[in-house]
Amino acid sequence: MTVALVTGFPTSFLATRVVRALLARPEIELRLVVQEGAVPRAREVLGELQAGERAQILVGDAAALDLGLAGKEVCALADEVELIHHCAAATYLGVDKKTAERINVGATREVLELAELAKGLRRLVFWSTALVSGARRGTVLEDELEPGGPFRNAVERTRMRAERMVREARSTIPTTILRPSIVVGDSVTGEIDRFDGPYLLVLLMMSAPSDLRVPMAGRGSVPLNLVPVDYVVAAGLHIADRAESVGGTYHLVDPAPPTVRGVFERIAGILGKATPRGHVPTRLATTLMRTPGLERYAHVPRTFLEQLATEVVYDDRHARELLEGSGIQCPPFEAYAETLVGYVDAQQSQRRAEPIPMKVGADDLPS
Repeated sequence: MTVALVTGFPTSFLATRVVRALLARPEIELRLVVQEGAVPRAREVLGELQAGERAQILVGDAAALDLGLAGKEVCALADEVELIHHCAAATYLGVDKKTAERINVGATREVLELAELAKGLRRLVFWSTALVSGARRGTVLEDELEPGGPFRNAVERTRMRAERMVREARSTIPTTILRPSIVVGDSVTGEIDRFDGPYLLVLLMMSAPSDLRVPMAGRGSVPLNLVPVDYVVAAGLHIADRAESVGGTYHLVDPAPPTVRGVFERIAGILGKATPRGHVPTRLATTLMRTPGLERYAHVPRTFLEQLATEVVYDDRHARELLEGSGIQCPPFEAYAETLVGYVDAQQSQRRAEPIPMKVGADDLPS
């Protein structure tokens, strides 16, 4: 049996999918660092996955000293762990700087210290993000970290710092760095944990009047680097299994990403809405979208609007080389767009159907 540590479960959608995939391998036993408040949910998910005794929950905090574990627990974990998947990360683009620093940088520091203690460690798989390139334009290669930036938010900056720490430790720790672009739902089921980023555009179009043409933020020709989570996990685990991937960095991306206009038009077509007309500069988008009929667009974070205006392509030639012959390929957006939109629609319909509990306030009491 191979003992694998996974951080981020069950609050991270990516970590949960990694756990699911690892449990499909009978030779894997899992150790899961879970915050106390998330233990009930962790047990529920593991029950659904029929993990049995193959998954052990360690109550702690990946961003705390020694992962929030007691000294004996840390020593025992270091003695047995052979594989680490560090998935814990603050990914919400609107997160505050302090939280981003604590989770993205602090947790990575603690995982690296554990990896140094683990003499039997065969691999540390660091789930980074292609967004470590910040607002850089043009083509970004897999082995590049510098020059990065400028950075549009605390998430990009702190995740770049975390990746730099892992890179600096490669001389003593066998590591593989994986960089997904903007992760969306499962291409087969549509499953996703929360609606943010591109999903806010789906929600906007879904609720907008049929004849309202939603303008795009920025130029429509810019690539929108979306990638479904099922491809990310399958490709990432396959690459991390390869001996030659030690010390490497790999982009998990759509090699032919759709344009912003292509995404807008495809979503509009699925929903039977008017196709987008024109565009507005990103710096004006959050203001203009508060005009009558477009108020819902104001909920789309400015950081995501800035992504729509950043013309960047993530080269993934090294990832494709290691995936050759595996049958693992990133599906084109056109192939799964209807599945994603259908999942959002089903979730929204379910929410509308749920009974709303009655609340009695002072104004409702008889006089």
